[in-house]
Amino acid sequence: MTISLLSGRPTAPHVMGDLPGPRSAELLARQERRESNARTYPRHLPIALADGDGSFVRDVDGNLFIDFLGGAGVLSLGHNHPDVVEAVMRQLRSLTHGLDFPTPAKDAFTEAQLSMIPPELRARLKMHFCGPTGANAVEAAVKLCKIATGRGDVISFQGAFHGSTHAAMALSGPVSQKAPVPNGMPGVHFFPYCSCGGTSDPVPGRCTKDCAGQLERALHDSNGGIPPPAAVILELVQGEGGVVIPGRDFVRRVRSLTRSLGIPLIADEVQTGCGRTGTWFAFEQYGIEPDVILASKALSGIGLPVAVILYDAALDTWAPGAHIGTFRGNQLAFAAGVEAIRVIRRDAVLANVRRRGEQIADRLAALSGCPGVREVRGLGLMWGIEMAEPDGGRPATAMAAAVQSHALRHGLIVERGGREDTVVRILPPLDVTAEVVDMACAILVEAVFACSAPSCTPARSG
Repeated sequence: MTISLLSGRPTAPHVMGDLPGPRSAELLARQERRESNARTYPRHLPIALADGDGSFVRDVDGNLFIDFLGGAGVLSLGHNHPDVVEAVMRQLRSLTHGLDFPTPAKDAFTEAQLSMIPPELRARLKMHFCGPTGANAVEAAVKLCKIATGRGDVISFQGAFHGSTHAAMALSGPVSQKAPVPNGMPGVHFFPYCSCGGTSDPVPGRCTKDCAGQLERALHDSNGGIPPPAAVILELVQGEGGVVIPGRDFVRRVRSLTRSLGIPLIADEVQTGCGRTGTWFAFEQYGIEPDVILASKALSGIGLPVAVILYDAALDTWAPGAHIGTFRGNQLAFAAGVEAIRVIRRDAVLANVRRRGEQIADRLAALSGCPGVREVRGLGLMWGIEMAEPDGGRPATAMAAAVQSHALRHGLIVERGGREDTVVRILPPLDVTAEVVDMACAILVEAVFACSAPSCTPARSG
């Protein structure tokens, strides 16, 4: 069964006239009058949404877009996946909310999530259900590690983004976000994050920063100024930071260091988790085992809110009620998450992620040599195009914004991120088809060329 309001399955984007259309403009104006100034997405994607189906979304004016924003990564199976919707409808008739009582839906969800973890790690993990957001998982994990270790400091990395709540914001890199909010959480120390070459390993002979070495020396130095921390928190790919992929050696050395010093390592997989990079969690690709794993965005497959932390049972020293949240018992999200995993296994979705990632790499190779493009990088179905001014390589915020706007006018929704919002980002559904990827990449490549230097002409790919 499908509840899509679209007439028939969409096959191609279609945009009529200027954006926003008249009905979208009306709703955007009403939003401007009545909603918080903190809203973000409609400011640079000026449309009002009506309905969606798979990789497509339609606005209230009838324009049809390929949606490669995907609810900022929550729509891992796209809009309104029929099997997941049906599972939610069945659960809706029995129980929708259960606090932290055990229920059949919650038990099945827990079992399904643990079944996706490598067996040797799974055997020693416990799960805590948080409030409905990834930021709440961050807060819970930091609290857990502080209680378990009796320590107060936390180490994070430059360029990180862990959320907008008080502690999560303190652990994030963007200074502009923190500047208006005095008295942030103390005891946070930032270290460089390995980003050499934009690949899973630094380019030999090119990286001279030795980011892991800086952390090693600081924590081993009795005069280094940093007491033994309660935790180190690490994104396996910095998503909001601009799709920055750390080197394998860096990640492994951070894990080795934290283990040798008895420091819990928190893997923030809020954006990279649930198959986004081609394995269920990105840490699997680095051959490490974290002490705490954060998951949220894609847990339900279709955007129903749920967040969890999975952690080594040795850390389970906090008291009953130490971290609670009214909406941690979302039975609809649990039912959706169980069905999403069933679909992912049935349809070999993780293999599709890897194949479509290779396809995107091939299609975006057309941008090679374009003077407006500093770098194209990605892992699985998490990709970014970093824009730079052709004359000197300065960050090109306006150019990235122009690419986003051009793509939208031609039927493709993309996001921006990274330092100064210079990285054009895509987060396709994990079950996206080869045909949709080809259409989207054609629009994106054309947008980059249209908004870059006039002399820039496409290179042939594949």
